[in-house]
Amino acid sequence: MALPTLAFPPFVRLGVFVASGLLLGACGGDDGPDEAAPQAATCPSAVPATARCLQGQDSAGAYYLIAMPQDWNGHLVLHAHGGPSLDAPTMERATEDLTRWAVMVKAGYAWAGSTFRQGGVEVRAAAEDTERLRRIFREHVARPQRTILHGQSWGAGVAAKAAEMFTAETVGSQPYDAVLLTSGVLAGGTRSYDFRTDLRVVYQYLCNNHPRPGEAQYPLNIGLPAGATMTQADLNARTAECLGLNLPAAQRTPAQQAKVDTITRVVRIPASAIQSHLNWGTFHFQDVVARRTGGASPFGNTGAVYSGSADDAALNAGVARYRADPAAVQRFAADTDPTGRIPVPVLSTKWISDPTAFVELDAYFKQTMESGGSGARLVQTFTREGTHSYISDPTYPTLLAALLRWVEQGAKPAPAEIAQQCPGFEARFGAGCSFVPDYVPAALDTRVVPRDRP
Repeated sequence: MALPTLAFPPFVRLGVFVASGLLLGACGGDDGPDEAAPQAATCPSAVPATARCLQGQDSAGAYYLIAMPQDWNGHLVLHAHGGPSLDAPTMERATEDLTRWAVMVKAGYAWAGSTFRQGGVEVRAAAEDTERLRRIFREHVARPQRTILHGQSWGAGVAAKAAEMFTAETVGSQPYDAVLLTSGVLAGGTRSYDFRTDLRVVYQYLCNNHPRPGEAQYPLNIGLPAGATMTQADLNARTAECLGLNLPAAQRTPAQQAKVDTITRVVRIPASAIQSHLNWGTFHFQDVVARRTGGASPFGNTGAVYSGSADDAALNAGVARYRADPAAVQRFAADTDPTGRIPVPVLSTKWISDPTAFVELDAYFKQTMESGGSGARLVQTFTREGTHSYISDPTYPTLLAALLRWVEQGAKPAPAEIAQQCPGFEARFGAGCSFVPDYVPAALDTRVVPRDRP
């Protein structure tokens, strides 16, 4: 099958890559089973018009999209997306991801992103799909000088796991030169979702409509029973009924607003995030328990002492209590929890006010990296402005450049250096630098109520 023609920068056309044994389409011992070549595709409009895109579906069923800039700098950004979606994968997801991260192509990096082979909360499978795409790129597109593994949100956990699973020892040569983790859910499944268990039990204490008294009852820490047919629209209707989340705060009843205020104080999330976290604590919990941990829940709240309500004694006496199943915790941890054993440089960034992936998760990840022996290979940065989904255009090229200097020159960046370097990227990529170099996040248990663990 003929390969699509790609436009490469002059140093590639002059044969530097050929002389180095990095010829387009070459394959090697670390590339695994043969995969079909990608096909030419139309790039999303956000990508520079001079770039070329390729798409395909890998042998496991995951779709993927690749973008090659005309002025390729020789480096690949391999992207692990957030979510995860519970739906079957579609090419549209890869298109959305490339659209969001088009700044990386504008900065001269090749970009490749997988949709993963399935929906749902399974980290190792997503890590395998990401690694498979790296091999497809190397076999059918080009041999990059450096490969940076980028994980966003839940995908940051995927990237951290992939960097642990696929190393020079397991692959035969170093697959990833560095890891970039942005807006990451980085405490693993057994710690990152505790507060969603808290949200479920506090919401039910206040609202008693999820489930309603006349409906079949079930443990809230399973999300929903396997096979339950509740939809997100159904859940939205229930939160609208009890909390008025579909209304501006000024239009809620006093009773609704009082319950919203109780949740924000006790669970420590903003009102704007209640619906999304309740959705995840319902449908993602269902996916985990029904499909990943054998029907037993790895989530619990025994020993948790809640505070911030009008009557904490009544709240703590009235909320449902659940003990996490030890075998389910072990199984979920094996799939999702980072070990802190990453053999390459890791650079992370987080918007300080991120309501989806709390900044305190980064404090836990730092402890994990230190206990795993990789603390010296981690640099964490934080920003004053941004959103969970995207911080700003100049932020990402700044971080990628800092990572490459670290890899190629051994110059481990300090947060203050990164903050100083960012404005130099604003002329090309627009305003948006807001690094706070001295920021240090508090411990996770200052944000999420501690609890007994099996």
